[in-house]
Amino acid sequence: MLTIKPPYLMFLGDAADQLAAKTADGVARWRPDWCLGQLRLEGCQADIGLEDLTIDQARQAGAQTLVVGVANRGGIISEVWLETLLAALDAGFDIASGLHNRLGDLPALAERAQATGRQLVDVRYPEVELKVGQGTPRTGRRLLTVGTDCSCGKMFTALAIERELQSQSRKATFRATGQTGILIAGTGVSVDAVIADFIAGATEQLAPDNDDDHWDLIEGQGSLFHASYAGVSMGLLH
Repeated sequence: MLTIKPPYLMFLGDAADQLAAKTADGVARWRPDWCLGQLRLEGCQADIGLEDLTIDQARQAGAQTLVVGVANRGGIISEVWLETLLAALDAGFDIASGLHNRLGDLPALAERAQATGRQLVDVRYPEVELKVGQGTPRTGRRLLTVGTDCSCGKMFTALAIERELQSQSRKATFRATGQTGILIAGTGVSVDAVIADFIAGATEQLAPDNDDDHWDLIEGQGSLFHASYAGVSMGLLH
C-alpha cells in the first residue's frame, strides 16, 4: 500500500476558488497535526486557514511531503506549478498528488526526483501487486460506510467514527480507499483506479487479520444506485 510521510506542506497552487482546494481542506480538517502550513502561488483564491510558508520555511519546520491539495478540471498538473514542485524536490521534499495526471509522467519531475533521491507519490495509482479476493474470514471487526450517492459523507463518517472510538480508548483504524482519504491516513489504496477483478482483493489487503476487538473503518465509494460507480461499491461490499 502507498505510504506518505507527514508532516505536510499543503500546496494550493493557483486554485481558482475554495472548492478547488477541497483535497487540502479535507486533510487540514482531519489531520491538523500533520499540516504545518500552506503554499499558495500568485492569484490563488483559496485559503484553508494554515500559515503561509515558503518551501524553505516549511522544510526548516520539519515538513516531509509537499501535498498537491488542488482538484482541478481534468486532474492535470499545471505547468505553472512546475517550478515550485522542482524547488520542493531540491529542498528535500517528497511530493504526493491525487490528480489523474501522474507526477512521474512529467520528465522534468521524474528526472529531478531520481537525482535528489526523493519520492513521487501518485495516490490514485496502486504501487503494489493486488490479488483477487478470496472471501476467507478474517479476524477483527470491519465497518464499511455506504451512501445513496457520491460525495455524501462516507469518508467523513468513517473518520468521525474512528475519532470517537479512539476517544474511548478502543482500537480503530480508518482505511482509506480514495485520494483524499489516503492523504489523511498516510496510506491506503485508491480503489477507483483498481482493475475490477482486484477490488475485493485490494480491500482484503487493506484490512487484513487484526485483533478481535479492533475495528477497521473502511471508506466507502460511490453507491449501488449510481449508474457510473456501482461496480466499485460492490467490490468493496464483497
